[in-house]
Amino acid sequence: MKGRDLMRKMHAKALIVNKPMLNPSLNLSLNPSLNPSQSPSRGRSKTDKWTKTELLQGDPELKKHLPPAQMLTESGLREMLQQCGMVYVKPIRGSQGRGVMKVEMIEAKAAGRPVRIYAYQLGEKKRAFPVYKSFYRSMLNNAQGKVYLVQKGIQLLKHKGRPFDIRLVVQRAPRGGWKATATVGRVAHPRKIVTNGSQGGTIYPTAYLLRSYTNETGRLRLLKQMDQLGVRTAQRLSLVYPGIVELGLDIALDQQLKPWILEVNNRPDHCPFTLLEDQSMLRRIIRYGKANGKIYRLRCKKAKRGL
Repeated sequence: MKGRDLMRKMHAKALIVNKPMLNPSLNLSLNPSLNPSQSPSRGRSKTDKWTKTELLQGDPELKKHLPPAQMLTESGLREMLQQCGMVYVKPIRGSQGRGVMKVEMIEAKAAGRPVRIYAYQLGEKKRAFPVYKSFYRSMLNNAQGKVYLVQKGIQLLKHKGRPFDIRLVVQRAPRGGWKATATVGRVAHPRKIVTNGSQGGTIYPTAYLLRSYTNETGRLRLLKQMDQLGVRTAQRLSLVYPGIVELGLDIALDQQLKPWILEVNNRPDHCPFTLLEDQSMLRRIIRYGKANGKIYRLRCKKAKRGL
């Protein structure tokens, strides 16, 4: 089957949210031998989180670092909550953490009897329900008709009691190939579940946030591992989307310091790097971007500087 036909079928499946969603993957090699003229990227949205998830799942090494995910259905969400306890529900299109919900199934006791509470948080708003159908109906009202996916929740590392993740930037090098050019830590707003600077997150150097969890040798090894994941991700996606020149990976670290790729953004916001005291990474981003025809408007209105 030609790549374009395969992507059309994947797109059709992704829009059917009333049935369980299988995880077919594209049989692509990291050997960039895919003929760009056969690429299915025409007419396909590079901002579709589900499409990118499926493409990355096709790489055995990257799949190890992808939280399990599926399209949102009533029965599928209940099953994932029973398996994971906590998940994130995200619109398949969108950016800056808008519309992302943290969903939990909490085991509790009432009058000495075990009960289940279903809860979700969107922005600063939290709601909880003893009945699953009521919970799901309320959550759908907040979805406003958009198509969502469900992703297993990763318990993020914390800084001063607030969860944080890592933004890794990967860009096409001026002389060819891909290069991990910058990384920054993002600490969530005290009352929110997302770490985005546009949602009031606080920006820190990545190495500073990792100091409490590993020594210098461990930090360097972890940063190198994330760089390798970022480059491999770019290589994978560029087989289908040869026009991309930069990516921003949102990477979570679990309690064992394993990196998990939460999202891949093909139009990353570089504003957080303006808040770092060391501006060398920002200069490198701009230099690589200029070589690829990019001009950045770096205006940070809501993100806060941590140091």
